[in-house]
Amino acid sequence: MVTANVLKLKGGGAVLLSCFSRGGIGGGGGRPLLLSCSSLSCYSRVIGNWNMAGMSMAGPFLLSPPISLDSKAAPSRRAFCTAFHNVVDSSSVPETSSPSSSFSSNINDDLVTTKDAANTLDIRVGHIIRAWRHAEADSLYVEEVDVGEPQPRVICSGLVNYIPIDHLQDKRVIVLANLKPRNMRGIKSHGMLMAASDASHENVELLMPPEGSLPGERVWFGSADEKENLPDAATPNQIQKKKIWELVQPHLKTDASCVAALGIHLMRTSAGVVICRSLKNANIS
Repeated sequence: MVTANVLKLKGGGAVLLSCFSRGGIGGGGGRPLLLSCSSLSCYSRVIGNWNMAGMSMAGPFLLSPPISLDSKAAPSRRAFCTAFHNVVDSSSVPETSSPSSSFSSNINDDLVTTKDAANTLDIRVGHIIRAWRHAEADSLYVEEVDVGEPQPRVICSGLVNYIPIDHLQDKRVIVLANLKPRNMRGIKSHGMLMAASDASHENVELLMPPEGSLPGERVWFGSADEKENLPDAATPNQIQKKKIWELVQPHLKTDASCVAALGIHLMRTSAGVVICRSLKNANIS
């Protein structure tokens, strides 16, 4: 006995989707009407079980990913495929997104999420008023930095082995200002100077705001016209709890022109983009 599944098309006509044959007369088997699915690339849209499996080859229209049918799953039945040349109504074919487009969409979504998180970091232009060596730590400098607040902030930086102290005095810098204060060998540090470093971490350069930037001015990632739509800066507790810095930092780099960026989003103030002196394609921390 032969069972056939038929698809009726809009505008008239029909397509033979599949045939299933039980044993032939007397149980001796019958001659197949269609080619076995092992001979063709078959695509199946399984609705429920074997009795409701529709199979087709519809040119470029793939109803679902390829499958192979295990003969042991239904020993009394064989599945066969056919092809047709009718024009298939697009309304009868389910819309699917290709893996590459889905992957690209996921990447873009991730970048948008990371950018939004980055713009909750309270990154500001700073001005180092003075700097000195930490009395209890050979690798640390201590800086007083104007970040636009009534009193300068005290910040400790592990830059002794990389930057001469005279390169810090009276310099404009970029400060990450909403980290939780840290006790560093007896001195509480209220922020971090942001710097670029090469892969070996042998060369380190401070990030520099553009000329005309003022102490306390906010730094953001994106285009110049996004300044008015920036989110509020997160609190230090939120930064720590949500691990915002840990999310953003791996994506911060300088480009081939030494401009600091988060992916394609440039780091900027109202006066222009943030740069380092000479390190290209370098990590930022």
